[in-house]
Formats: sequence, structure tokens, C-alpha cells
Amino acid sequence: MARLEYQPPMLATLTKTYFSDPQWIFEKKFDGVRCIVVKREKKVTLYSRNRKILNVSFPELVKAFEGQNGSFVVDGEIVAASFSKLQERLHVKDPKKVKRSIRVVIYLFDLLNDQGTVVTKLPLLERKKHLKKRIQFKGGIRYTSHRKSQGEKFLKEACKKNWEGLIAKKAEGKYVHKRSRDWLKFKCVKGETFVICGYTQPQGSRVGFGALLIGYPGKGKLRYAGKVGTGYDTALLKKLGARLARIQRQTSPFKDPKVPSRGVTWVQPKIKVKVGFTERTKEGRLRHPRFLEVSR
Repeated sequence: MARLEYQPPMLATLTKTYFSDPQWIFEKKFDGVRCIVVKREKKVTLYSRNRKILNVSFPELVKAFEGQNGSFVVDGEIVAASFSKLQERLHVKDPKKVKRSIRVVIYLFDLLNDQGTVVTKLPLLERKKHLKKRIQFKGGIRYTSHRKSQGEKFLKEACKKNWEGLIAKKAEGKYVHKRSRDWLKFKCVKGETFVICGYTQPQGSRVGFGALLIGYPGKGKLRYAGKVGTGYDTALLKKLGARLARIQRQTSPFKDPKVPSRGVTWVQPKIKVKVGFTERTKEGRLRHPRFLEVSR
């Protein structure tokens, strides 16, 4: 018998190599908050990926799990209509201030412990069968369905539906408490063109610049879209960095005073770049931005 307690979650590795394989299954990639649920008899604790207790933020989910039979540890993801809505819940410290109008559910996709018995060494599909039998999927608790083998076809469908992507999982794989290549992230990436408005200084061994501050036109002025710090190789950092150094300016091209300016070198908004991202926040910021190319 093993103690029922928090365990670090298994993490997926990002890949750009998409495939179809009968030895793998494919699940929806949720844009939410990872959650390890520990139920010891009547006591329920919701843990974040970093072991932060989430009970205050999601009391209705605590209640839903309290209504389940027995003791267990399950892995899933809490989601709302959008990630920004979910964030409104996450930062609540007073249970009386929880916005119940923001509806949340949890999608479970793995079972780690059942009645004190560790099941992480069982094959994934066997764990999912146990999970489906073990939990009553009601009251905001959902089961994460999967598709076998057709990864590339499923990804195309997912991107058309504006999902974040898919998680590919080895069907016979064990559950390990670390990042693994037995779980892979297939991401849907949207690409749009933005203008460079500034850059931060490079840190450590990096050359050229650190991150680009980008914008887009909106209601007669430039709107801030965020910082882009990934997707560059050394040659591009040097070449683009030299171009940016020639078009520096003293003031920000943004009229919004909330745009971060500390450590930023502003430039004339002349150079356009294509940037990939998963979604925009309600403020117009990009989530998971990645540099793709300089626009011609």
C-alpha cells in the first residue's frame, strides 16, 4: 500500500514532427491548469503542477470529488471558456470572492493510485480503462477521450476547431514523474505579421538582442502584442540586431503607458515579422509567441 499524496506530473515534450502510429494514442491538448487530485477518504486536495493547493479557487470541483467513492490520485486539467477567464479564478484567495459565474470543469486523463495501490507501471490504455471505471464523470468532472493511430488527421481537425493542439501518448507507456518523450505535444500554431517596435538587450552568451517587442495597428495607433524571445538562431540574431541598431529612436511608438519599457531600446516601427502563437488574450497579447521569419 502506498500513501495517497501529491506526485509530480508526467510532462510532454514539444515536437514539430507529427505522425500517425498504431502504437500511440492522441488526446486533445487543453489550455488550462494542470491538476493532480488527491482524495484520501473524505479529504480532497487539488494540487497545481508546482504543488500549489487550488481548493480555494475551485470549490465546486472539490465538492464534486468529495462525492466520489474511495481514495485515489488522478491527473487532469482544469479548463474554462478561455485561459484569461481561468486566471480570474486562480488568483482568488478569499473563497467568498470566487466568481462562480466563470464555469470550470476538469478533464481527467490518468489514474496514478487507486485505494493505496500504485498503478503508474501499468500500460497507459489499461490505466485509462481503470480511470473510466473508477470515477463517476459528473458535477464538472470529465473524461478525456482519445483517438488511436490517426495523429496527423486528428491534428488538422483540432487546428480547424481552434484547439491548442494534441498530446500524443505511447499506448503501452508507463507514467513517470518527469518530462518524457513517451508524451509529445503537437501544437496548432497561428501565424500573423507584426511590426517590431523595440527590443531588450541580450543576456549571457546571446548576441544581437534578447526579445522583440511587437505591435499591430488598431484604432489609429499601435497596439502592443507582447515580447517574442524564442525562434531565433545566432545568425539571425546578429543580422536582425544590426538592422534594429540602425533605426533606434528615443521614445516608445506605443501610446499605451502600460507597455513595459524597462531595459527596452525603441526602434522605428518599420520591420515586419511573422510570429506564431496559440491565441490572443482579451488585452490583445499573444500566448506562446515564437518568431517565424522576417516579412518581405
